[in-house]
Amino acid sequence: MGGVRVAAWAPPRPGGWREGDPVGDRRFLDLPGPVDLARGGSLPAVRVAYETWGALAPGGGNAVLVEHALTGDSHVAGPAGPGHPTPGWWEGLVGPGAPLDTDRLFVVCANVLGGCQGTTGPSSAAPDGGPWGSRFPAVTVADQVRVEAALADALGIDRWAGVIGGSMGGMRALEWAVALPDRVDALFFLAAGAAATADQLGTQTTQQAAIRADPAWAGGDYLPGPGPVAGVGVARRIAHLTYRSALELEERFGTAVQDDGRYAVASYLDHHADKLAGRFDAGSYVVLTEAMNSWDVGRDRGGVAAALSRVTARSVVAGIDTDRLYPPALQQQVADALGVPLRLVTSPYGHDGFLIEVDAVGALVRELLGT
Repeated sequence: MGGVRVAAWAPPRPGGWREGDPVGDRRFLDLPGPVDLARGGSLPAVRVAYETWGALAPGGGNAVLVEHALTGDSHVAGPAGPGHPTPGWWEGLVGPGAPLDTDRLFVVCANVLGGCQGTTGPSSAAPDGGPWGSRFPAVTVADQVRVEAALADALGIDRWAGVIGGSMGGMRALEWAVALPDRVDALFFLAAGAAATADQLGTQTTQQAAIRADPAWAGGDYLPGPGPVAGVGVARRIAHLTYRSALELEERFGTAVQDDGRYAVASYLDHHADKLAGRFDAGSYVVLTEAMNSWDVGRDRGGVAAALSRVTARSVVAGIDTDRLYPPALQQQVADALGVPLRLVTSPYGHDGFLIEVDAVGALVRELLGT
Protein backbone atom coordinates (compact mmCIF):
# COMPACT_ATOMS: atom_id res chain seq x y z
CA MET A 1 0.00 0.00 0.00
CA GLY A 2 1.17 3.52 -0.68
CA GLY A 3 0.42 6.85 -2.25
CA VAL A 4 -1.41 6.77 -5.53
CA ARG A 5 0.32 7.79 -8.77
CA VAL A 6 -1.59 10.47 -10.67
CA ALA A 7 -2.48 9.12 -14.11
CA ALA A 8 -2.22 11.16 -17.30
CA TRP A 9 -5.79 10.70 -18.49
CA ALA A 10 -8.82 12.73 -17.37
CA PRO A 11 -12.19 10.94 -17.39
CA PRO A 12 -14.81 12.82 -19.39
CA ARG A 13 -17.13 13.48 -16.50
CA PRO A 14 -18.90 16.63 -15.31
CA GLY A 15 -18.63 17.19 -11.60
CA GLY A 16 -16.36 15.51 -9.11
CA TRP A 17 -12.60 15.43 -8.71
CA ARG A 18 -10.58 14.23 -11.69
CA GLU A 19 -7.07 12.88 -12.02
CA GLY A 20 -4.83 15.84 -12.74
CA ASP A 21 -6.98 18.28 -10.74
CA PRO A 22 -5.40 20.05 -7.76
CA VAL A 23 -5.09 17.60 -4.89
CA GLY A 24 -5.87 20.14 -2.17
CA ASP A 25 -5.72 18.60 1.29
CA ARG A 26 -6.37 15.05 0.08
CA ARG A 27 -4.06 12.18 0.70
CA PHE A 28 -4.32 8.94 -1.22
CA LEU A 29 -3.90 5.27 -0.43
CA ASP A 30 -3.87 2.38 -2.91
CA LEU A 31 -5.44 -0.83 -1.62
CA PRO A 32 -4.34 -3.85 -3.68
CA GLY A 33 -7.05 -6.14 -4.94
CA PRO A 34 -9.01 -7.90 -5.82
CA VAL A 35 -11.54 -6.27 -3.50
CA ASP A 36 -14.56 -8.57 -3.33
CA LEU A 37 -17.95 -6.94 -2.82
CA ALA A 38 -21.02 -8.15 -0.94
CA ARG A 39 -23.33 -8.18 -3.97
CA GLY A 40 -21.05 -10.38 -6.03
CA GLY A 41 -18.78 -8.00 -7.93
CA SER A 42 -15.17 -7.13 -7.32
CA LEU A 43 -12.66 -4.39 -8.05
CA PRO A 44 -9.06 -5.09 -9.08
CA ALA A 45 -7.85 -2.39 -6.68
CA VAL A 46 -9.25 0.56 -4.74
CA ARG A 47 -7.83 4.01 -4.23
CA VAL A 48 -8.98 5.89 -1.12
CA ALA A 49 -8.86 9.67 -0.83
CA TYR A 50 -8.82 10.93 2.73
CA GLU A 51 -7.92 13.91 4.91
CA THR A 52 -6.61 14.15 8.45
CA TRP A 53 -6.38 16.78 11.17
CA GLY A 54 -4.25 16.68 14.31
CA ALA A 55 -1.54 14.17 15.18
CA LEU A 56 -1.87 10.45 15.79
CA ALA A 57 -0.77 9.57 19.32
CA PRO A 58 1.63 6.69 19.96
CA GLY A 59 -0.52 3.59 19.89
CA GLY A 60 -3.20 5.35 17.85
CA GLY A 61 -5.68 5.66 20.69
CA ASN A 62 -6.80 9.21 19.89
CA ALA A 63 -8.16 8.60 16.37
CA VAL A 64 -11.72 9.58 15.43
CA LEU A 65 -13.39 8.68 12.14
CA VAL A 66 -15.90 11.13 10.66
CA GLU A 67 -18.29 9.70 8.07
CA HIS A 68 -19.69 11.98 5.36
CA ALA A 69 -23.19 11.93 3.88
CA LEU A 70 -24.34 11.29 0.30
CA THR A 71 -22.91 14.31 -1.50
CA GLY A 72 -20.19 15.05 1.06
CA ASP A 73 -16.53 14.16 0.82
CA SER A 74 -13.36 14.01 2.88
CA HIS A 75 -13.22 17.81 3.29
CA VAL A 76 -14.88 18.07 6.70
CA ALA A 77 -13.08 21.27 7.63
CA GLY A 78 -11.04 23.85 5.78
CA PRO A 79 -11.59 26.56 3.19
CA ALA A 80 -12.67 26.21 -0.41
CA GLY A 81 -9.76 26.42 -2.80
CA PRO A 82 -7.84 24.44 -5.40
CA GLY A 83 -9.14 20.89 -5.25
CA HIS A 84 -12.01 21.77 -2.90
CA PRO A 85 -15.01 23.50 -4.54
CA THR A 86 -16.72 24.13 -1.20
CA PRO A 87 -15.59 24.82 2.38
CA GLY A 88 -15.64 22.04 4.95
CA TRP A 89 -19.12 20.60 5.33
CA TRP A 90 -18.90 20.37 9.17
CA GLU A 91 -16.86 23.53 9.66
CA GLY A 92 -16.72 24.37 13.36
CA LEU A 93 -16.81 20.76 14.51
CA VAL A 94 -13.12 20.07 13.81
CA GLY A 95 -10.15 22.14 14.97
CA PRO A 96 -8.19 23.30 18.03
CA GLY A 97 -10.62 23.57 20.94
CA ALA A 98 -13.55 22.40 18.78
CA PRO A 99 -15.73 19.41 19.74
CA LEU A 100 -13.35 17.29 17.69
CA ASP A 101 -10.37 18.95 19.32
CA THR A 102 -7.35 18.52 17.07
CA ASP A 103 -5.04 19.49 19.95
CA ARG A 104 -6.03 16.12 21.42
CA LEU A 105 -7.54 14.03 18.64
CA PHE A 106 -6.45 12.68 15.28
CA VAL A 107 -9.45 13.14 12.99
CA VAL A 108 -9.82 11.15 9.76
CA CYS A 109 -12.40 11.43 7.00
CA ALA A 110 -12.29 9.35 3.81
CA ASN A 111 -14.25 9.81 0.62
CA VAL A 112 -16.58 6.84 0.36
CA LEU A 113 -16.15 3.87 -2.01
CA GLY A 114 -18.24 4.68 -5.09
CA GLY A 115 -17.76 8.43 -4.62
CA CYS A 116 -16.36 11.03 -6.99
CA GLN A 117 -13.89 12.99 -4.89
CA GLY A 118 -10.80 10.84 -5.26
CA THR A 119 -11.90 7.41 -4.02
CA THR A 120 -12.59 4.72 -6.61
CA GLY A 121 -16.01 5.16 -8.20
CA PRO A 122 -17.78 5.11 -11.58
CA SER A 123 -15.70 8.01 -12.94
CA SER A 124 -12.40 6.36 -11.96
CA ALA A 125 -10.18 4.52 -14.43
CA ALA A 126 -11.03 0.90 -15.13
CA PRO A 127 -8.23 -1.50 -16.12
CA ASP A 128 -8.66 -0.55 -19.80
CA GLY A 129 -7.90 3.10 -18.99
CA GLY A 130 -11.41 4.39 -19.59
CA PRO A 131 -13.89 5.28 -16.85
CA TRP A 132 -15.78 2.45 -15.18
CA GLY A 133 -19.13 4.04 -15.98
CA SER A 134 -21.92 1.45 -16.15
CA ARG A 135 -19.40 -1.32 -15.47
CA PHE A 136 -18.83 -0.17 -11.91
CA PRO A 137 -20.16 -2.88 -9.57
CA ALA A 138 -22.83 -2.37 -6.94
CA VAL A 139 -21.46 -1.55 -3.51
CA THR A 140 -23.00 -1.74 -0.06
CA VAL A 141 -22.46 0.13 3.18
CA ALA A 142 -20.65 -2.96 4.47
CA ASP A 143 -18.26 -2.82 1.50
CA GLN A 144 -17.57 0.84 2.21
CA VAL A 145 -16.75 0.08 5.84
CA ARG A 146 -14.39 -2.76 4.88
CA VAL A 147 -12.45 -0.31 2.70
CA GLU A 148 -12.32 2.16 5.61
CA ALA A 149 -11.05 -0.62 7.87
CA ALA A 150 -8.21 -1.26 5.42
CA LEU A 151 -7.40 2.46 5.52
CA ALA A 152 -7.35 2.35 9.33
CA ASP A 153 -4.97 -0.61 9.21
CA ALA A 154 -2.66 1.30 6.89
CA LEU A 155 -2.72 4.33 9.19
CA GLY A 156 -1.85 2.17 12.22
CA ILE A 157 -5.26 2.60 13.89
CA ASP A 158 -6.42 -0.59 15.57
CA ARG A 159 -9.33 0.99 17.39
CA TRP A 160 -11.21 4.26 16.92
CA ALA A 161 -11.80 6.49 19.94
CA GLY A 162 -14.98 7.43 18.12
CA VAL A 163 -16.86 6.90 14.87
CA ILE A 164 -19.21 9.76 14.03
CA GLY A 165 -21.67 10.20 11.19
CA GLY A 166 -25.01 11.58 10.11
CA SER A 167 -27.39 10.48 7.35
CA MET A 168 -25.51 8.11 5.01
CA GLY A 169 -22.52 8.65 7.30
CA GLY A 170 -24.60 7.42 10.21
CA MET A 171 -25.17 4.17 8.36
CA ARG A 172 -21.44 3.58 8.05
CA ALA A 173 -20.86 4.58 11.67
CA LEU A 174 -23.45 2.02 12.81
CA GLU A 175 -22.02 -0.64 10.48
CA TRP A 176 -18.59 -0.08 12.06
CA ALA A 177 -20.01 -0.57 15.56
CA VAL A 178 -21.91 -3.73 14.55
CA ALA A 179 -19.42 -5.37 12.18
CA LEU A 180 -16.23 -4.45 14.06
CA PRO A 181 -17.27 -3.80 17.67
CA ASP A 182 -13.77 -4.41 19.01
CA ARG A 183 -12.51 -1.47 16.93
CA VAL A 184 -14.96 1.21 18.12
CA ASP A 185 -14.87 2.82 21.57
CA ALA A 186 -17.63 5.37 20.97
CA LEU A 187 -20.44 5.69 18.43
CA PHE A 188 -22.27 8.86 17.41
CA PHE A 189 -25.29 7.89 15.29
CA LEU A 190 -27.13 10.89 13.90
CA ALA A 191 -30.15 11.45 11.64
CA ALA A 192 -30.18 7.98 10.08
CA GLY A 193 -31.91 4.63 10.45
CA ALA A 194 -30.91 1.01 10.90
CA ALA A 195 -32.47 0.02 7.56
CA ALA A 196 -33.91 1.77 4.52
CA THR A 197 -37.64 2.50 4.60
CA ALA A 198 -40.18 2.40 1.77
CA ASP A 199 -40.34 6.20 1.86
CA GLN A 200 -36.57 6.49 1.40
CA LEU A 201 -36.58 3.84 -1.33
CA GLY A 202 -39.34 5.73 -3.10
CA THR A 203 -37.63 9.11 -3.07
CA GLN A 204 -34.19 7.72 -3.93
CA THR A 205 -35.33 5.49 -6.79
CA THR A 206 -37.23 8.50 -8.16
CA GLN A 207 -33.99 10.50 -8.06
CA GLN A 208 -32.24 7.68 -9.91
CA ALA A 209 -35.03 7.61 -12.49
CA ALA A 210 -34.56 11.34 -13.11
CA ILE A 211 -30.87 10.79 -13.87
CA ARG A 212 -31.50 7.76 -16.07
CA ALA A 213 -34.22 9.62 -18.00
CA ASP A 214 -31.72 12.27 -19.10
CA PRO A 215 -30.72 11.32 -22.69
CA ALA A 216 -27.14 12.30 -21.84
CA TRP A 217 -27.01 9.50 -19.25
CA ALA A 218 -26.39 7.01 -22.09
CA GLY A 219 -26.81 4.02 -19.83
CA GLY A 220 -24.16 5.33 -17.47
CA ASP A 221 -21.51 5.59 -20.18
CA TYR A 222 -21.96 9.22 -21.09
CA LEU A 223 -19.62 10.95 -23.49
CA PRO A 224 -17.37 13.98 -23.05
CA GLY A 225 -19.30 17.18 -22.53
CA PRO A 226 -21.75 18.36 -19.92
CA GLY A 227 -23.17 14.89 -19.28
CA PRO A 228 -26.53 14.24 -17.59
CA VAL A 229 -26.51 17.47 -15.59
CA ALA A 230 -30.24 18.00 -16.17
CA GLY A 231 -31.02 14.64 -14.59
CA VAL A 232 -28.69 15.29 -11.67
CA GLY A 233 -30.38 18.66 -11.18
CA VAL A 234 -33.86 17.12 -11.01
CA ALA A 235 -32.58 14.46 -8.62
CA ARG A 236 -31.12 17.17 -6.39
CA ARG A 237 -34.38 19.14 -6.40
CA ILE A 238 -36.28 16.04 -5.27
CA ALA A 239 -33.71 15.23 -2.63
CA HIS A 240 -33.45 18.77 -1.30
CA LEU A 241 -37.18 18.86 -0.60
CA THR A 242 -36.70 15.84 1.67
CA TYR A 243 -33.71 17.48 3.36
CA ARG A 244 -35.64 20.57 4.46
CA SER A 245 -38.83 20.98 6.46
CA ALA A 246 -42.14 22.23 5.08
CA LEU A 247 -42.19 24.79 7.92
CA GLU A 248 -38.87 26.30 6.89
CA LEU A 249 -39.77 26.44 3.19
CA GLU A 250 -43.11 28.11 3.96
CA GLU A 251 -41.64 30.69 6.30
CA ARG A 252 -38.66 31.39 4.06
CA PHE A 253 -40.35 31.48 0.64
CA GLY A 254 -44.10 31.11 0.90
CA THR A 255 -45.67 31.68 -2.52
CA ALA A 256 -43.42 34.62 -3.43
CA VAL A 257 -42.63 35.13 -7.11
CA GLN A 258 -39.33 36.66 -8.22
CA ASP A 259 -38.88 39.35 -10.85
CA ASP A 260 -37.92 36.67 -13.36
CA GLY A 261 -41.29 34.97 -12.90
CA ARG A 262 -40.05 31.98 -10.95
CA TYR A 263 -41.42 31.04 -7.59
CA ALA A 264 -38.79 31.87 -5.00
CA VAL A 265 -38.75 28.29 -3.73
CA ALA A 266 -38.20 27.00 -7.29
CA SER A 267 -35.29 29.43 -7.73
CA TYR A 268 -33.80 28.14 -4.49
CA LEU A 269 -34.03 24.55 -5.72
CA ASP A 270 -32.57 25.55 -9.10
CA HIS A 271 -29.59 27.04 -7.30
CA HIS A 272 -28.88 23.85 -5.36
CA ALA A 273 -29.38 21.74 -8.50
CA ASP A 274 -26.81 23.77 -10.42
CA LYS A 275 -24.31 23.65 -7.55
CA LEU A 276 -24.47 19.88 -7.24
CA ALA A 277 -24.31 19.21 -10.99
CA GLY A 278 -21.06 21.16 -11.08
CA ARG A 279 -19.32 19.19 -8.33
CA PHE A 280 -20.83 15.68 -8.29
CA ASP A 281 -20.78 12.80 -10.74
CA ALA A 282 -24.09 11.31 -11.89
CA GLY A 283 -22.74 7.77 -11.77
CA SER A 284 -21.69 8.20 -8.15
CA TYR A 285 -25.12 9.61 -7.31
CA VAL A 286 -26.76 6.43 -8.62
CA VAL A 287 -24.25 4.04 -7.03
CA LEU A 288 -24.38 5.71 -3.61
CA THR A 289 -28.16 6.07 -3.45
CA GLU A 290 -28.40 2.39 -4.38
CA ALA A 291 -26.04 1.56 -1.49
CA MET A 292 -28.39 3.52 0.77
CA ASN A 293 -31.40 1.69 -0.67
CA SER A 294 -29.82 -1.68 0.14
CA TRP A 295 -28.92 -0.64 3.70
CA ASP A 296 -30.15 -2.97 6.44
CA VAL A 297 -27.82 -3.50 9.38
CA GLY A 298 -29.77 -6.62 10.31
CA ARG A 299 -29.37 -8.42 6.98
CA ASP A 300 -27.71 -11.82 7.49
CA ARG A 301 -27.42 -11.00 11.21
CA GLY A 302 -30.78 -12.23 12.44
CA GLY A 303 -32.55 -8.88 12.12
CA VAL A 304 -31.95 -5.36 13.35
CA ALA A 305 -32.31 -6.10 17.06
CA ALA A 306 -29.85 -9.00 16.90
CA ALA A 307 -27.38 -6.91 14.95
CA LEU A 308 -27.56 -4.00 17.38
CA SER A 309 -26.97 -6.35 20.30
CA ARG A 310 -23.40 -6.70 19.00
CA VAL A 311 -22.59 -3.03 19.70
CA THR A 312 -20.25 -2.56 22.65
CA ALA A 313 -19.35 1.09 22.08
CA ARG A 314 -20.68 3.75 24.40
CA SER A 315 -23.20 5.50 22.23
CA VAL A 316 -25.04 8.72 21.57
CA VAL A 317 -28.05 8.41 19.28
CA ALA A 318 -29.49 11.68 18.03
CA GLY A 319 -32.05 12.97 15.56
CA ILE A 320 -33.48 16.21 14.24
CA ASP A 321 -36.99 16.91 15.50
CA THR A 322 -38.24 18.17 12.09
CA ASP A 323 -36.54 15.52 9.95
CA ARG A 324 -39.02 14.06 7.45
CA LEU A 325 -36.49 11.91 5.57
CA TYR A 326 -35.09 10.13 8.66
CA PRO A 327 -37.76 10.88 11.27
CA PRO A 328 -36.87 10.50 14.96
CA ALA A 329 -38.77 7.22 15.23
CA LEU A 330 -35.95 5.60 13.27
CA GLN A 331 -33.35 6.81 15.74
CA GLN A 332 -35.62 5.81 18.64
CA GLN A 333 -35.47 2.21 17.40
CA VAL A 334 -31.67 2.29 17.56
CA ALA A 335 -31.56 4.10 20.90
CA ASP A 336 -33.94 1.59 22.47
CA ALA A 337 -31.89 -1.34 21.21
CA LEU A 338 -28.68 0.19 22.54
CA GLY A 339 -30.26 1.12 25.87
CA VAL A 340 -29.56 4.84 25.59
CA PRO A 341 -31.89 7.86 25.47
CA LEU A 342 -32.68 9.47 22.14
CA ARG A 343 -31.23 12.96 21.97
CA LEU A 344 -33.29 15.31 19.80
CA VAL A 345 -31.82 18.43 18.23
CA THR A 346 -34.41 21.16 17.77
CA SER A 347 -34.17 22.75 14.34
CA PRO A 348 -36.47 24.32 11.75
CA TYR A 349 -34.26 22.96 8.95
CA GLY A 350 -35.38 19.34 8.78
CA HIS A 351 -32.84 16.66 7.91
CA ASP A 352 -30.19 19.25 7.01
CA GLY A 353 -30.23 20.31 10.65
CA PHE A 354 -27.58 17.64 11.28
CA LEU A 355 -25.19 19.81 9.24
CA ILE A 356 -26.50 23.23 10.20
CA GLU A 357 -26.97 22.93 13.98
CA VAL A 358 -23.26 22.67 14.66
CA ASP A 359 -23.43 23.98 18.23
CA ALA A 360 -26.07 21.47 19.32
CA VAL A 361 -24.41 18.58 17.50
CA GLY A 362 -21.01 19.64 18.82
CA ALA A 363 -22.31 19.59 22.39
CA LEU A 364 -23.34 15.97 21.97
CA VAL A 365 -19.94 15.10 20.48
CA ARG A 366 -18.21 16.73 23.45
CA GLU A 367 -20.41 14.74 25.81
CA LEU A 368 -19.56 11.48 24.07
CA LEU A 369 -15.82 12.05 23.75
CA GLY A 370 -15.19 14.15 26.84
CA THR A 371 -13.78 17.06 24.86
